[in-house]
Amino acid sequence: MGIDYGDARIGVAATDPLGILAHPVETIQLATTDPIDRLAALVQQRGIVRIILGLPLNLDGEEGPAAAKVRRFADRLLERLPDMPIEFIDESHSTVDAAAKLRAAGRNAKRQKSLIDQAAAVEILTRWLDSRSS
Repeated sequence: MGIDYGDARIGVAATDPLGILAHPVETIQLATTDPIDRLAALVQQRGIVRIILGLPLNLDGEEGPAAAKVRRFADRLLERLPDMPIEFIDESHSTVDAAAKLRAAGRNAKRQKSLIDQAAAVEILTRWLDSRSS
């Protein structure tokens, strides 16, 4: 499962049963849903075996305050799902890339923030899948 963590929303993506292609799952609205409960439910429902979290790095490749938030979120996930492997991958430009793909498909990403969060999660998970096949 791929996760694009944000302060207002979390985009979620998953792979097909063979772990080849990533697809959007949902956007968790943090104002109305406990993200840890929802992600734990998705892990159980979908038989998830690994979580890939996008890690926002600074332009120099170093971790800053945004990355620290993601790592704290990962710690909370591990408290709930102690046996779940969690990996981080650089999420640089994932939202920009996702928005470009949505525009190319004729979708207005600016009007569909929850859609772009899911698309960014797909980008994150796809990058991880691609890194495993290289």
